[in-house]
Amino acid sequence: MKMAVKWEALVHKLKAQIDTGHYQPGERLPTVSAMVAAGEGSITTVQRAYAELAADGYVVMRRRGGTVVRDRRVVRIPLSRYSKVMKPRGTMGPWETATAEQGLAGRMIVPEPAAETVEAPADIAAALRVPSGTPVVRRRRHAIVDDEVVQLQEAWYPLDLAQQAGLDGPVKVTGGTLAAMISTGLEPTEAEERIHARLPTAEEAADLGMGSHVPVILVERVTRDAHGRPLELVRIVGAADRLELVYDGLPLTNPTRSARR
Repeated sequence: MKMAVKWEALVHKLKAQIDTGHYQPGERLPTVSAMVAAGEGSITTVQRAYAELAADGYVVMRRRGGTVVRDRRVVRIPLSRYSKVMKPRGTMGPWETATAEQGLAGRMIVPEPAAETVEAPADIAAALRVPSGTPVVRRRRHAIVDDEVVQLQEAWYPLDLAQQAGLDGPVKVTGGTLAAMISTGLEPTEAEERIHARLPTAEEAADLGMGSHVPVILVERVTRDAHGRPLELVRIVGAADRLELVYDGLPLTNPTRSARR
């Protein structure tokens, strides 16, 4: 059996300490010099161990902030969150609703510009069933728990629908976009979600405050009205070690029973 080198042994030790709560989320690990003084290895050994912990998503290395234990509490995201916000004039969107039910301080922030009109790339145009290059509204938002970004979201809307629902404005949509659509006469009726996973890009890892070894979950959702017209395309990139997507309340039918009726 291969013997673990010094930095690998230190990584295993620190991971165990983090997993058992010896170091809590948001807590700083000892400085490199303090670890060296404590006999944990050379400067190179400790630096290599800390870099590996960061890549594996256990810590975040902050400039002038030290090496901080990353919050890896899992956020449970049920499919039923959509039905709970399909009421106009509500104050919480799907993310805020789901996190609040778990006692988590979840919120949605909107980076500037909140909304911008762009020419639809070919893939966006195909999903929205409009010609490539057609003006569409793109909105960006970050789903946060406490001060940690857990999801990156981008959404696109046909220009006329965005203007009708007030989704082309510069501010956050209170209550979520589905409620905004309903309150202005649009009728989101069905949604289709596609999910897959991959490793993050460098930009995604930086925005999510996690290491490059942590996979991300990609969710692409198209919302349509009763006539099948796409109202919204949403793409979500989230840290795979922090999200649990729960497809609850799915209707089940018995083909044999149905055939007998």
